[in-house]
Order: sequence, then C-alpha cells, then structure tokens
Amino acid sequence: MLAIHQGQAATPSIAQHLAERCRQHALPAAGDGVARVLRLAEAEAWADAALALIELEQPRWRLRRLVQEGGEWFCALSRHPSLPLELDDCAEAHNELMVLAILDALSEARGKDAAAVVLKQGAVHPAQLPTGTAVCDDFG
Repeated sequence: MLAIHQGQAATPSIAQHLAERCRQHALPAAGDGVARVLRLAEAEAWADAALALIELEQPRWRLRRLVQEGGEWFCALSRHPSLPLELDDCAEAHNELMVLAILDALSEARGKDAAAVVLKQGAVHPAQLPTGTAVCDDFG
C-alpha cells in the first residue's frame, strides 16, 4: 500500500474530503467502490483511498506517474497511458503530500472531462476555452 511517510500526516480535512466524495456516490452500483474508499480511509491508507476514488469517479483515468522529487510529490493521470508522453494529455498536479497531489490531479482530470463534454455538446466554441484546454478526445 502507498502511504504518507517521512513524518507527514494527513489532516482530518483529507479524511473529510474523502468521506464527502464517497457520500456523493451513495448509489447501489457504486456501493462496493464507496465501501473500499471508506475502508482505506479508516485504515489511514490515504493515497490508496485517493487512488480508489479515481477508479470510482473517473474510471477512464489511470495513474501514469507518481514520483517524489525535491521533497514534492508529482502525480500524472492519463486516459491513454500507452501513448508516448508527448502525445498524452495528462492531468497533473504536485504537492508536498502524496495524497494531495493525487487528489489535485483528480480535480484536474474532472475539469478536462467537463471541458470535453461541453465542447461535444456544442455549448462552447473552442476559441472560448482557456488556453491549454484539451479539446480532442478521439481515442475514447
């Protein structure tokens, strides 16, 4: 299991955030996934709980990279991890705490998916999207 180490402790707000996200998935179909996230959080396996939350909320996204460099954790999530890095549109984040880097990358992945949905529905012209927003989702 991944764990927060080097004397870093998860704050109660991380546990609250994970619990709140699970409450939002209180559907019969999501029951096993929610129970898994909650079990991991109760065991204080924060990073594992965050990764399980990705599986629950954004099942098309996969962990591509999770490394610690210079005292900071860098997390990259991908919908297409088999593509070369130069061609992939990753959701990336960094933080001193591993779990927060993962959760921040999850937030970015949500944003990328939301932008793709808006574009597919034709509600926003591509020129209105913020610079750097990915608009192509041909790989599925």
